Amino acid sequence: MSDRVKLEKRYKRQIVRKMKSIGTYNASFMYTINVLAKVLADYEATTERFERTGGHMVIKHTNKNGSTNIVKNPLYLALEKLRDDILAYSKELGLTPAGLSRVNDELNKKDNKSKLSQVLSELTDREKT
Repeated sequence: MSDRVKLEKRYKRQIVRKMKSIGTYNASFMYTINVLAKVLADYEATTERFERTGGHMVIKHTNKNGSTNIVKNPLYLALEKLRDDILAYSKELGLTPAGLSRVNDELNKKDNKSKLSQVLSELTDREKT
């Protein structure tokens, strides 16, 4: 098993453990959990590569015309994108304060609808008899 696969599995276990501890885990979320685990592994690998190459936010780039310009380091740009992805998936799974609040609100709405439906159903059943 490659280091990459081990890393993804470790992240997957951590995500599931965190979700279970806050009560948001559901087996139907496994696809999103797997994607988040892969993004976290990408982030770790990209961070290591960024640091190995000097960790500069900007670099000198020579274009095809021979002009040298200062540009954002492509690895740094990739890290920014991965951070956004991690935050988005974490939020979707309820692993951020805002995401957890949204998930809890949705669960409460679902529970309230279920209770209302149950009461209406009981009333309807009573009228039939």
